[in-house]
Amino acid sequence: MIDNCETDIEAILARHPAAGREALIPVLQEIQESQGYLSRQAVSLVGRRLKLPASKIFGVATFYNQFRFAPKGKYHFTICRGTACHVKGSEKVLDMVTKQLKLKPGQTSRDKLFSLEIVACMGACGLAPVVNVNGEFYAKVTPARLGRIIQDCRQKEVANGKR
Repeated sequence: MIDNCETDIEAILARHPAAGREALIPVLQEIQESQGYLSRQAVSLVGRRLKLPASKIFGVATFYNQFRFAPKGKYHFTICRGTACHVKGSEKVLDMVTKQLKLKPGQTSRDKLFSLEIVACMGACGLAPVVNVNGEFYAKVTPARLGRIIQDCRQKEVANGKR
């Protein structure tokens, strides 16, 4: 049985009929745009079509931080670890969020509520440390402030009757 995910991936691959390894990154980008992440199934299908081993595809995809291998949570936290953010305390912010959410960077919680990502720079160095949650930027974030942001997300879920 073919599921919607496989159908979408096959449609993307069909747009690249004569593709070889030179098309790997654009194909992976299209799949991630469509699916939200690169699943094992996607890697397998791409490997068969492009005649590349899965290990090569994972090697390329893990080299670039734009690719992820798990779907984003409803609340996607991106922590900046650039130089300015590091100097201003982003390591403490990261430590707190990993402990409170019980996630490592790149992971999504089992309930799909939270996900965590680290980036090298968000380009907002004057506002360091910076955290982005679903596209909303928070400046000069402290561990305590981030704890309140997480609590706000949880309260929204309770208010919506989902927790």
